[in-house]
Amino acid sequence: MTALLSLVVALLLLWLALWTVVARDAFVAVAGFVVYGLLLSLVWVRLAGIDVALTEAAIGGGLTGALLLGAVGRLRGTETAAAAERSGAGTRAFAALLSLGVTMVLALCVLALPEPAPTLAPQAADNLPATGVGNPITGVLLAFRALDTLLEAIVLVIALLAVWSLAPDRFWGGRPGPRYVADPDGVLGYLARVLPPIGIVVGLYLFWAGADHPGGKFQSATILAAMWLLVQMAGLGDAPRIDGRWLRTGIVVGPLAFVAVGLLGAWQAGAFLGHADGWAKPMIVVIELALLPTLVLVLALLLNGAPARNSGNMPAGDGGR
Repeated sequence: MTALLSLVVALLLLWLALWTVVARDAFVAVAGFVVYGLLLSLVWVRLAGIDVALTEAAIGGGLTGALLLGAVGRLRGTETAAAAERSGAGTRAFAALLSLGVTMVLALCVLALPEPAPTLAPQAADNLPATGVGNPITGVLLAFRALDTLLEAIVLVIALLAVWSLAPDRFWGGRPGPRYVADPDGVLGYLARVLPPIGIVVGLYLFWAGADHPGGKFQSATILAAMWLLVQMAGLGDAPRIDGRWLRTGIVVGPLAFVAVGLLGAWQAGAFLGHADGWAKPMIVVIELALLPTLVLVLALLLNGAPARNSGNMPAGDGGR
């Protein structure tokens, strides 16, 4: 029964992947991508990768799906002309052969892996007690490969700056995205009042439990950012001005604290991002606490987009959404 369920899920994944690629309508393709991400999270649950499943559902299916939906909304005016275009038979054949070739190469690479596959999991498990945390994912991300995690946080901040750089000069320092207007007594307004308290509790629990159980700052930040965006979309709140000092402080506090912990490790343990005996877990907690507001702000502001107005109103000519 378990094998049959796994086969059905695998076939559904392949069908959704093909659907997403061949769909001519952009909205349909994005919808397929979101469903694909959610179904893929079930696959990770089946493989006992709960942390990866949470990340896939929150970021792969949720955040990325929302970004793509925003892009679809902006490209609606050009979609009709693009849909009318047709590639030549030679181009389609080349694309099909290239896709088939890449698939075969990936399959051969997987089949050529040695048995058992090389892994550092035993070494990570043996050294996990030195970090003071019970969740091996947290230990790996913030101790054994902390430099990668630091660079990921910095890349997110740089990505936000890149989005902000797209703003017209007259809106620089203003509020990103449109001012949403919705019926305060409608379903969206109701959800924006009911869901955020629940989402905040769930997000904070995932953050707190991440040291010893599945969860962590990325999953928590995604849920908290989603609750903030829901309030904005219901018209119950507005995006902040990007020239606010508290906002900019919250964005940079995570990477700066991460670097400070790394320098402390260089002084105490003789290696950047190293930890002296007994200091690993306190320093991991400091990094997690500092990165949480950074990730919440960056993820939410990335979805808001570039600054588009200087006041609480939408720029002239921009309709409500």
